[in-house]
Amino acid sequence: MTSLYWLPDVADWRTRVRSLSAGPAAAWDEAVVLANAKLDFIRTNALDEMLRRSLGGALPPGLGTKPVRLALLGSGTLTQLQAGIRVGCVRRGIHATIHEGDYGQYWQEIADPDSALHAFKPNTVILALDAYHLTAGVTAVMEHAEADAALTEMLARIRDCWRMLREAFGCHIIHQLPLPVHVPLMGNNEHRLPGSPAAFTARLSAALRTAADADGVDVLALDTRAATDGVKAWHDAGLWHRAKQEVSPAASPMYGELAARLIAAKQGRSFKCLVLDLDNTVWGGVVGDDGLEGLVLGQGSALGEAFVAFQAYARELSRRGVILAVCSKNDEANAVEPFEKHPEMVLRRGDIACFVANWSDKAANIRAIAQDLNIGLDALVFVDDNPFERSLVRQELPMVAVPEISEEPSSYPQTLADAGYFEALAVTDDDRARNSQYQGNRQREALKASATDLPSYLRGLEMRLIWRRFDQIGLQRTVQLINKTNQFNLTTRRYTDDDVLGIMRDNRSFGLQLRLLDRFGDNGIIAILIGRMLDGSDLLIDTWLMSCRVLGRQVEPTSLNLIAAQAQALGAKRLLGDYYPTKKNGMVKDHYTRLGFADGGALDNGGHRYTLDLVNFVPADTFIDVAEG
Repeated sequence: MTSLYWLPDVADWRTRVRSLSAGPAAAWDEAVVLANAKLDFIRTNALDEMLRRSLGGALPPGLGTKPVRLALLGSGTLTQLQAGIRVGCVRRGIHATIHEGDYGQYWQEIADPDSALHAFKPNTVILALDAYHLTAGVTAVMEHAEADAALTEMLARIRDCWRMLREAFGCHIIHQLPLPVHVPLMGNNEHRLPGSPAAFTARLSAALRTAADADGVDVLALDTRAATDGVKAWHDAGLWHRAKQEVSPAASPMYGELAARLIAAKQGRSFKCLVLDLDNTVWGGVVGDDGLEGLVLGQGSALGEAFVAFQAYARELSRRGVILAVCSKNDEANAVEPFEKHPEMVLRRGDIACFVANWSDKAANIRAIAQDLNIGLDALVFVDDNPFERSLVRQELPMVAVPEISEEPSSYPQTLADAGYFEALAVTDDDRARNSQYQGNRQREALKASATDLPSYLRGLEMRLIWRRFDQIGLQRTVQLINKTNQFNLTTRRYTDDDVLGIMRDNRSFGLQLRLLDRFGDNGIIAILIGRMLDGSDLLIDTWLMSCRVLGRQVEPTSLNLIAAQAQALGAKRLLGDYYPTKKNGMVKDHYTRLGFADGGALDNGGHRYTLDLVNFVPADTFIDVAEG
């Protein structure tokens, strides 16, 4: 069960990995493809070795993601996990360099400013403390008070590690929860023995989850994963005694996958949209042939109940912020009818943000879905029961995730969960409202089609832009947007919670979050603006990012009005705006020019600077009412 079973086999995988040496850029692109195949421990290590040899210690050119400097610290042997983590990151287009702490020396390395860890300067740390280490000294003779004191002491020690890591590096901290490896002493009612190592581990893991939420630490939940796969799939007692490996090498590709999901989610690299085929995927049967009454769906049939369960899982994903779309080879009227009329349907037409049903090939229709939703193709997950369609989409659109699913629909929810496409570190109110936001977009498009000219359309939207300074309430959403917005993002700088808190405390900087409302609803927080005063009277626009779904509505000049006002309040006489090109933000390469900035010349690292005189600045007149709120 620790295999990456949802990934496809690649027939010529060995040949391709052996030839992985055609220069860093080509080697990296090929490695990303090969990492997205079904890999075991041996293949994972082979790909890792060949890629590192091809790169020769250099970063791949033109990366659109933030390179990760990962410190792997723990109480046991961790070397067997490195290749899995690096390849898991490659699978998501992220380059990881790993520092492994000396065996059992995690506390000393964190506390010593002259240690190799401090010289490495990680931006991400995984703290992996095994269950044997965490329960040292815990015995069956302990009373409740003694066991509670031991738990409190261990929890405090771990939180001290988190605090020291944050103070030293301001890094993303991932804490690995221990595997439940201890053999029970009582059985079913193990929790009634205060000093049981098994019960102590379970209690400590629960306490660590609560503490991690309070301290802004993300957990790598090995205990939850082991509950699905079985502890024996993850842990070999013989290997522990011989090599002090808590995680078996056979499970290391899955360990790396779980770790890479958290790293990618921190960079906003999780998938955003679930695209569903219909016939024999969402229901049993072919609606065009079998008609509404012939579909296998609902109570009275094990198969029908399985399709209902899958729909319910998809709807719950939607409720936590995943966009739902339909891509079906069908006449549209036939495809829509079950959503509107079948009594056993869980999903309804209003749950689907983009509905495409026609006889075009699915790759073309998936492109259309991405364009309609204004998201990248690499944000889409496509589920189809037909192996031909899956193969076609993988070939034509390799950036789209296409899981291998079985012929048994009861397995579909678990397959999507195991694949971890929609890994999230937090769920915000804007995430929960995403479905209604896309419904509002459809109404806006209808208004646009009926308007006789653009001013009439914009005026008819009755837009209001509500701005507020960065605050604790909106912190999660602010960090989420900074780390996941790639297209309308001038500099693609990534910031942690602590970085944003630092901006809030800096009286020579400002951070603004912008929310757009109109007659069709709340678009949520759609832009983040960060400005920093430099020496003299220049203000640098450190970060300007915006949701693509509000393009063309005069948000850009309205945002510039706000930036100028904030800058002038800080005493600025000139704005500086930088643009650093990436693979995804080409749409904003002329952003500052369109807003009237002058060319300020080239910057290091391929960037370009633009300038705007604030002394004679006249705010743009737009159809958007602006208020602080």
